[in-house]
Amino acid sequence: MAQPIHLAGHPVHPIGYGLMGLTWRASPPSQTQAFTAMRAALDSGANFWNGGEIYGNAARNSLHLLAEYFEKYPEDVEKVVVCIKGGCVYDGMMPDGSAEGTRRSIQECVDVLGKAGKKLDLWESARVDAKTPIEITMKEAKAFIDRGELGGVCLSECSADTIRRAAKVVKVAAVSVEFSLWETEITKNGVAETCKELGIPIVAYSPLGRGFLTGAMRSHNDIPEDDHRKHFPRFSEENFPKNLKLLEQVEAIAKKKGCTPGQIGISWIVGKSGKEGMPETLPIPGATTEERVRENMVRVELNESEMKEIDALVENAEIVGDRYGGPVNAFNFGNSPPLKE
Repeated sequence: MAQPIHLAGHPVHPIGYGLMGLTWRASPPSQTQAFTAMRAALDSGANFWNGGEIYGNAARNSLHLLAEYFEKYPEDVEKVVVCIKGGCVYDGMMPDGSAEGTRRSIQECVDVLGKAGKKLDLWESARVDAKTPIEITMKEAKAFIDRGELGGVCLSECSADTIRRAAKVVKVAAVSVEFSLWETEITKNGVAETCKELGIPIVAYSPLGRGFLTGAMRSHNDIPEDDHRKHFPRFSEENFPKNLKLLEQVEAIAKKKGCTPGQIGISWIVGKSGKEGMPETLPIPGATTEERVRENMVRVELNESEMKEIDALVENAEIVGDRYGGPVNAFNFGNSPPLKE
C-alpha cells in the first residue's frame, strides 16, 4: 500500500476537499449547510481543505467560513490541514506577488484564522504575477515560515520553470493545478515531470471538470444563468455536445463498475498518484451538500486493465474549448519574469 501524502507535516487522506463553492457563487449555501458538508468531509476522511481569500470578497470568503467553523468546532482545529489561495487583488482578481502584496495576503490569512485558534498550515500563491519575480514572492512567504507563523507555501497554475525557481528559495509544499479526465496538460508541459523530480505533490483541483464529469448537466441550457461556467468555452452551446463523448464513455465504465462517473474520475486520479511519471497527486473535489461530499469520497478500485482502458479514452478524447476563456487564460501555467540581480 502506498504511503500517505504528507502536507505541512501531516498525513492527509488520498482525497481532499475544495471549499470554493461554499462562498464563491451567486447564492452560496447557508452556514448550516456549509458546516454539514464540511463535517461530512472530515467524517469521510478528507482532512485536507483547500480554500481561498479570493473565494468570495474581502468581507466574506473561505477564511471567514473556516474561522466560524473552527469557533464552533474547536476539536477539529488540529484535525484539518488548511491551504488558502491568496496573492490576488480583490478588485479584478489580478495576481499581486509583490513583497507588499504577499505580506498583506498571508498576514490577513494568519489573522482571520488565528482568531479561531487555527494556524495557517499552507498559503498558496493563486496565480503567477507577470510583474514580480517568483523569488520575491517566495522570499516573503519564507519569512512567515521562518517565524513559525505559516506551515508552508504552495504554488498554483505555474510553469515548470517557475516551480524550479521557487524551489530554490523555499521548500514548495505542493503545486495546485487543474487535472482530470478532460484536462491533462500538466503531463505534457513539464509541470508533472518537474514536480515528480523535485518530490512536490500535486493538488488536483476541478477533478470532475467543474461538474461536467458528474453527468448532472447534459447541455449548455442546463447551466444556470448566474453560474460562471455558463461563460467557459468548454461549456458553450457549441462545444458542450462535442465534449459529451468522453462523459458518455466514462458513464459506460461507471455502469459496469456500479458507481458514478464522478467516482471513476476521482479514483482514476488517485490511481495515477506516484505512478508513470506522476508525482503524488491529491484530488480536491468540491461539493456543497453532505450527499455529494460523501459520494465524492468513495474510492472505486480500478485494476491495471481498467486504468489502461481509461487512459486510452483520455488519450483519444478531443476536448473542445479553453478552460477559462478571455483574459483569465493568460494566467494559465504562468511564467514568472526573471529576477534582476
